[in-house]
Amino acid sequence: MQYDTLIVGAGFAGAVTARRLAEAGRRVLVLEKHDHIGGNAYDRPDAAGVLIHQYGPHIFHTNDKEVYDFLSRFTKWRDYQHTVAANIPAADGGRTEMPVPFNLVSLRLAFGPEKAAELEQKLLDTYGAGTKVTILQLRQNTDPDLKALAQYVYDHVFVRYTMKQWGKTPEEIDPAVTARVPVFLSEDCRYFQDAYQGMPLEGYTALFENMLRHENITLRTGCDARERLRFEDAPAGGQIYFDGAPFGGDVIYSGPADELFGCCFGRLPYRTLDFKFETYPQDVWQSHGTVNYTMDEDYTRITEFKYLTGQVLPGATTIVKEYSRAYTGAEDEIPYYAIANDDTAALYARYAEKAAHFPRLHLLGRLAEYRYYNMDAIVAGALRLSDALVKQ
Repeated sequence: MQYDTLIVGAGFAGAVTARRLAEAGRRVLVLEKHDHIGGNAYDRPDAAGVLIHQYGPHIFHTNDKEVYDFLSRFTKWRDYQHTVAANIPAADGGRTEMPVPFNLVSLRLAFGPEKAAELEQKLLDTYGAGTKVTILQLRQNTDPDLKALAQYVYDHVFVRYTMKQWGKTPEEIDPAVTARVPVFLSEDCRYFQDAYQGMPLEGYTALFENMLRHENITLRTGCDARERLRFEDAPAGGQIYFDGAPFGGDVIYSGPADELFGCCFGRLPYRTLDFKFETYPQDVWQSHGTVNYTMDEDYTRITEFKYLTGQVLPGATTIVKEYSRAYTGAEDEIPYYAIANDDTAALYARYAEKAAHFPRLHLLGRLAEYRYYNMDAIVAGALRLSDALVKQ
């Protein structure tokens, strides 16, 4: 069969683009390295029957109605408002939990009713109810109590968590990132405030199955496209070869940009994650869907999936602990988070320039564009790209 478009990757970037192009009449071949679809949003039942997210928790949220409406064609939604707690050592030697991002409820738990009431009044008088005040704003305030509050949030919620997540010392953490850490002057304990929030009712994998079910889409899993693609550069424009023959259609690539070209300029650095899944013979294991360990422990957070999915399964629940470390490029590792700085931007620019030598090669998604995207932003980017290709 002759294909008009090759798409590498069956995550959100690849699947959304495939569906949009297929509906426009293009014959699309989707090549997925893994033995499953859905990319990092892939979910499946574990041995206990608990529906787990294989690559860590994915909670859908967006303010983009076009994105929400598009995905709603392939799934019904379970209304879910995600909440996160920070688990920190308490002064009495035990543990305490407070909502994150830090808000007025957190304030009362951290400082007690009397001191919290005093701080709350100062915050509301200065900044107004419902606002998001950054650590930088609090540090710049002349009131010593508000400066001390900024330091508390930095010490107890932000700095150690960030050190674990990014493998940095406090001195290495970008002050600009620290400055944006917010305190919400609200009692709204939801982690996201987007207009559209929820979880696919039957799971993410079912959503992807529905999206990729089209007569113009051919799907091949367990297929490493890099073994079938070849790029021959030339001053007048490069040529892409597929299975040894010139390919004249569009190629949409959602994998790591450096690995597409054999890391010829050097490997782009990422952080990867190790997941430790644990199943317990009880209905519920923790207080929230996600609990962040911001002060101690080697893991960054624990997620309990039944909160997210709403699954009713008496007598069994599964959690996952996340451990962050440097990505080495080993076969069993997955790059998750691009490391953004001037050096990595310059290195990525060399790969982007090389890709630009091939006019019908399109880099799309977190790995291909070497930047962090939420799921909805990836969907929005895929819709824009596919619509532009259809109009060519």
